[in-house]
Amino acid sequence: MNAIVIPYKPRPAFAPYHANRKRFAVTVAHRRAGKTVARINRVVKDAILCTKERPRFGYLAPFFVQAKDIAWLYLKHYLAPMHGCKINESELSVTLPHNGAIIRLYGAENAERMRGVYFDGIAIDEAQGVAQSVLTTIILPALADRQGWLDCSGTPRGWQNLLGQLVKLARENPADWFLQILKASETGILPQAELDMQRSLLNDNEYDQEFECSFDAAITGAFYGREMALALTEGRICDVAWQPEFPVHTAWDLGRTDDTSIWFYQRAKSEIHVIDHHAVSGADVPDLAAVIHGKPYVYGKHYLPHDARMKTLASNGRSIVEQLWALDVKGEIVPDIGVQNGIQAVRAMLPSCWFDNAKCETGLESLRHYQREWDKDKLCFREMPRHDWASHDSDAMRMLAVAWREEQPSRAGQKPARGIENASFDEIVNNPKRQRAQTY
Repeated sequence: MNAIVIPYKPRPAFAPYHANRKRFAVTVAHRRAGKTVARINRVVKDAILCTKERPRFGYLAPFFVQAKDIAWLYLKHYLAPMHGCKINESELSVTLPHNGAIIRLYGAENAERMRGVYFDGIAIDEAQGVAQSVLTTIILPALADRQGWLDCSGTPRGWQNLLGQLVKLARENPADWFLQILKASETGILPQAELDMQRSLLNDNEYDQEFECSFDAAITGAFYGREMALALTEGRICDVAWQPEFPVHTAWDLGRTDDTSIWFYQRAKSEIHVIDHHAVSGADVPDLAAVIHGKPYVYGKHYLPHDARMKTLASNGRSIVEQLWALDVKGEIVPDIGVQNGIQAVRAMLPSCWFDNAKCETGLESLRHYQREWDKDKLCFREMPRHDWASHDSDAMRMLAVAWREEQPSRAGQKPARGIENASFDEIVNNPKRQRAQTY
């Protein structure tokens, strides 16, 4: 085969990426950095050079039409010097003439088309929009027998998605993973004048996310974005140790066919120490009671939403609160003050909260992503929240906030009692008799 010159000159920011020889790679890049062009050219080069029998490579975007719009023209352009390629426009595939290698583009909304197919390498673009189950149940098995490589890229949209989870995995396993994060302020790809213009048009959260690759930037339309960002910058998301000598309270959101969420916390005067979190899908009442009894805590109060008092025929006319009482989980119903008032209660409470960063990780991500519904006709956010994966953890936090607010008047006139509920956070930290895993 004669030498083939691919018409591609990598940008300096991607030189480490192309020099990488690790099997797994993830790139987090600002908008217009060129991550798609870099991925397509890796696929093209590896497909040309592959000596295995019947090589096969794939490119996956969140949607098939997206793959066509952002990658198909690039693929044909960079393969143009290789004459004799068989191009299938309907399937978005190219077959190389010299070794029969197939390169095909896919959309994750129809990822089942990839099931049962082998690959020598797959590039996932805009991975923040691809379901994690697509990777675990379809792509990884497709790479197994030929030890194919996996290459993911995208721009942040919080941590609780495929891109965010792969970045965490890459940081934990540097021997197996190549990781690069390309911020616009560091790559020099976009002129400073353009960045200044973008910053003037976008809000701070959007700019930090899209151009500075911030996974922690508040999500546009999020109810608690500012409060959660403040908790992070103030160091209130950290190691919050359980104090065994004081009671632990819980706040719940209950689901039957969907998620149930429980927050575990201790009160310290005006501070709330959120020490644990549990979320589960499809659990029944005995399962939930087993979770409570399975933890080492001595409990104070269990705060349940108002619909926990609803009686159901399936439970012989007993409500959830009655069933929990029978299982020695003595729940109390939180007043129903409405969703909007509850959201305001959470906003008022969050500046007083300290969260354990390990045990509350998934719940914290829900609070960051709890968003308003988007009105496509009016092109604005509605006041009501969107019901999605972040809803149940956020609803349980609303129960905590309402319970905390309701207790304030009754506690205001009480004589301070000894213990964590009337001790400040600093008093707990500085008391040598109380062991803590780590100071703040």
